[in-house]
Amino acid sequence: MKTIPQRELRNHSGEILRKAERGQQFVISVDGRPVAELGPCRKQAWVTKREYLPILAEGAVDATFFDDIADMGQADLDSRWPE
Repeated sequence: MKTIPQRELRNHSGEILRKAERGQQFVISVDGRPVAELGPCRKQAWVTKREYLPILAEGAVDATFFDDIADMGQADLDSRWPE
């Protein structure tokens, strides 16, 4: 993991973020002390509805689940879920 000073991050943030997006990891230092790590975000892992429904069917019943979803303004789950 490459160590870079905060000044380099400030002056070359675009280039450093592109490298992080491609997988490179950095330690950011201030006055020679490591203070943070920077690297790529983990990719979201999506499960298809077809894979998830059997798992959901085996779980405990939550009588308020759909009310909770509606309260969050996300009642239309089908339109957001890949087949």
